[in-house]
Amino acid sequence: MKFIHIADVHLGAEPDAGPLYSEKRPRELWETLEHVVEVCEAERTDLLLIAGDLFHRQPLLRELKEVDALFSGLSHTKVVLIAGNHDYIRQDSYYRTFEWSGNVFPLFGRTPEYIDFPELHTAVYGLSYHSREIREPLYDQLRAAGVEPIEILLAHGGDEKHIPIDWNEVSDAGFSYVALGHIHKPQAVRKNRVIYSGALEPVDRNDTGPHGYIRGEITERGEITEQNQNGIKSGRKSRMQGEPAVQWIPCALREYVHAEVSVNAEDTEISIKKEIDKLISEYGNENIYKMILKGKRDPDIIFDTEYLAGRGNILEVLDRTEPDYDIDALLRENRDNLIGRYIGRFEGCVRGSEEYDALCEGLDALLTR
Repeated sequence: MKFIHIADVHLGAEPDAGPLYSEKRPRELWETLEHVVEVCEAERTDLLLIAGDLFHRQPLLRELKEVDALFSGLSHTKVVLIAGNHDYIRQDSYYRTFEWSGNVFPLFGRTPEYIDFPELHTAVYGLSYHSREIREPLYDQLRAAGVEPIEILLAHGGDEKHIPIDWNEVSDAGFSYVALGHIHKPQAVRKNRVIYSGALEPVDRNDTGPHGYIRGEITERGEITEQNQNGIKSGRKSRMQGEPAVQWIPCALREYVHAEVSVNAEDTEISIKKEIDKLISEYGNENIYKMILKGKRDPDIIFDTEYLAGRGNILEVLDRTEPDYDIDALLRENRDNLIGRYIGRFEGCVRGSEEYDALCEGLDALLTR
């Protein structure tokens, strides 16, 4: 049984994108979903599993029609989805009344339910959010019922406010695979079996790194003869499933990159601008950046971070540099005034210490007033 697992698509979001991409970035979320559907069709994937937050907020009726039209074009793949904490099923949600195409199977109940696909020897379990927060551990006592050899859990959450999860309980619940959503960074909680696919596309400036989806396959390894508790053959046979073979596939159009720019006392705003351009060229012009200036700068140089950030695909520039003061020279030149007396109060402090940082901040204020 071949599947693709996605989560946190957040259709309808307006991601942080800077002046270069802000207008088209919301459309790119749809384009990446369309790409995944094309992969499902080309590879004749059996199941497309969507582990919550297909939408960033309550879906509009026209949006549901659009996404259903996209799914209905699949000639082989069946789509199973749950609602997460962003697109939770509100009292007036269109999720409640929308009629999906025949190959789309929502699990929109408040409590766990499953859909059986006998032709795939597979059952898929899940539940949906009916409020923004669920603090009860709804998955911890859930167990695979044994209706099919392959049983999959679609789950969304994993933190204190969004269905906390005991990973040992879920791992031992008998599911062949647990398809997780809510955490935007892709990660395996239990190798090959309990996995966050991560957000399909990054939607927040802190969603750093690559994003994409999980491609998986679960094969049957034949049959075993069941035994009773005394080890005596019962005559009943059942199929065994093999270890899921999974692969994480990057597909996002853009990444958020947090890059450090090294600064020294010889740097000027012009040289820093060139260094930023070089970093963007190395990491990729398609990505979206937060630049962090670090190091010791000439005390006479002040970087205009708004100017540096107001170009292209840069969201933000943070200046975390420190002035490279010659403390001894300043003390000699100002021994008999306020600046000298201020420096004297920090006698013996070491570069890099909190006291030294306080000394530099105070000198900034005194020397630039």
